[in-house]
Formats: sequence, C-alpha cells, structure tokens
Amino acid sequence: MMVQTLEKGTAKQMVASSIVYDTQKLNLWYGNHHALKNIDLQIKENEVTAIIGPSGCGKSTYIKTLNRMVELVPTVKTSGAILYRERNIFDANYGVEELRTKVGMVFQKPNPFPKSIYDNIAYGPRIHGIKNKKVLDEIVEKSLRGAAIWEEVKDRLTTNAYSLSGGQQQRICIARCLAIEPDVILMDEPTSALDPISTLKVEELIQELKQDYSIIIVTHNMQQAARISDKTAFFLNGEVVEFDKTDVIFSTPEDNRTEDYISGRFG
Repeated sequence: MMVQTLEKGTAKQMVASSIVYDTQKLNLWYGNHHALKNIDLQIKENEVTAIIGPSGCGKSTYIKTLNRMVELVPTVKTSGAILYRERNIFDANYGVEELRTKVGMVFQKPNPFPKSIYDNIAYGPRIHGIKNKKVLDEIVEKSLRGAAIWEEVKDRLTTNAYSLSGGQQQRICIARCLAIEPDVILMDEPTSALDPISTLKVEELIQELKQDYSIIIVTHNMQQAARISDKTAFFLNGEVVEFDKTDVIFSTPEDNRTEDYISGRFG
C-alpha cells in the first residue's frame, strides 16, 4: 500500500509541475472598467497556447498580467491569483524583476534597441552581470541560432538592428528574449506587422521553440491559431468563454459564441 501511495504522490507532483500558469478567479479593473472577469485558466509547459477573441475582449490585458506589465497603468486593480510554478505572482515578496527574468515578452511591432545586433542580444545577459566577452559571444550565437536568424546576420553583428527587415527585426527580438533563458515566452500578436513570408518563418520558429519553452500567443489570426497552437482560449467581453485543445475549439466548440466567432459571424 505504501508503494501505491508513493506512486500516486509522484504522479500528482508530475501533473502539478507541468502546469506553468494557474490563473484563479482573476479580475482586473482599469479604473471603473471591469476588463477581466473571473478568469480561470491553466497553461501547461512545452505547449503553445493561443488566446483569441475580438478587439477589446481582454486578450492583451490578460497576457500583460502574466508578467505584471499591466501594472504600469496607474489605475489598474486586481483580485484573485495567478500562480506561476505554484507561486502567486501578486505576493508582496515576489519581485517583478525576478518574474520577468523567467517570463519573456515579444510585442506586436518589432522593437529592437537602437544598437548593433550583437548589443541587442547581449543587453539582457549584461544586465544580469555577465561581462566575459567569450561567454557573451556564446550566448549571442546560441540565441540567434535559437531564433533561426544566425545564418542571416552572423557576418554583420556590428550593424544596427534597425537595418534589418521587419521580419528579421522580430526574430532579433525573439533572440533577445531567449538570451536571458526564460521559462515562458509571451507573444502579443507577434506577426501582425509582418508580411506572409516573415509570418511563416516566425510560426515555424514558434513550433521549434515549444520544445524548450512554454509559449502563450495572442493572435487575431484564426488560421494562425489553428496552425501553431496546442490549446486555444476564446475570450469575449473580458471572460473566457471556452478553453480546450485547438482542434476541438475549431471543429466542435461547445459554446455557440465560439462557433460564431470562428466562423466570422462577428469580431
């Protein structure tokens, strides 16, 4: 009997450890506007989770809450909990810098620093105290390879990142994110400003990255969500209407509102 108990306990620990984010009864207000309402959502590791829904439904607000970036808005109030690796990110003793070291973010428009390609990637490691040139060289190459752009830029690392195309700039931003070795990568419509070929490259990259990272992506592009995600959450008016495996959401959704949105009847 003792063996069975141990086995059950171990299985339970394994299940718990596979949950990266556990959002529990999260509410968020911008002043008097109730933007997120009783959000319950579990994000598992090494999966791509897509957040879909019409404009103004709370998608970007939710993803920015996961790294507490939303707190930069002075009127924001929250209730409920967000557990990251079983620890509430709203706890007073949880430093936001510590959280953002583990949770990287890629924004809608590429936002490289006005520096060389090399310095863009080395920026985070330097902030964290790494000064050794050989170590920095290794991090820069590894991160650029991880973002599938090393071969395109290896001979011009001293060039300003602004000289690159939009798609290349976005992959530089992903490489910059990888350089601090995060656990989770948040992406807020990362391909909306890109052309179709660049979009495809970023989508292929996301599929590769999920082997090592947990990825949460906000997207307006339904086809993109269907192509690249394992799970999909449909947000509407600040609520999670439905959350399930992506193929279920897109083929046999339980809620009529999900079906109406996916079929283009609104949004």
